[in-house]
Formats: sequence, C-alpha cells, structure tokens
Amino acid sequence: MMKKQQSFAEAMSELEEIVRKLEQGDVPLEEAIDLYKNGMELSHFCHEKLQSAEKQLISIVNDQGEKQPFEPTNGEE
Repeated sequence: MMKKQQSFAEAMSELEEIVRKLEQGDVPLEEAIDLYKNGMELSHFCHEKLQSAEKQLISIVNDQGEKQPFEPTNGEE
C-alpha cells in the first residue's frame, strides 16, 4: 500500500514489484484486483511527481525573482 511520504524511487520500485507479480499470472483474482488498484495509485503518484518536476525544470527565475517559462536561445545571447 502506498505511504503518504513515499519517494518517487520507492513508489517506482513498489510498482515494478506489482507488475512482476501480475505478469507471473499465478495471483488469486482478489489479490490481483487489489494489486492492480494499488498499482494504479502508485502510477498516478509517480505521474504527478514527474509533472511537478517537469514544471520546476521548465521555469527559471528572472532578475526580479519572478518565475518565467524557460525559452532556450540555441546559443544566441
């Protein structure tokens, strides 16, 4: 089950373990359903973390301390 303060790496590791178990195919149906639900929660958690990181990486702080979108200059100044 997903923990509230779980890191991205921990969530990915747990998600990989769930996928491994489900791919084996020898999990009882009830357990497979629970694993699937937990996997979906972990997937959503990881997706949100990645989106948050992407938003942080694509913005920069200007001289006034305000965030603005990053626009690469392709080497031009």
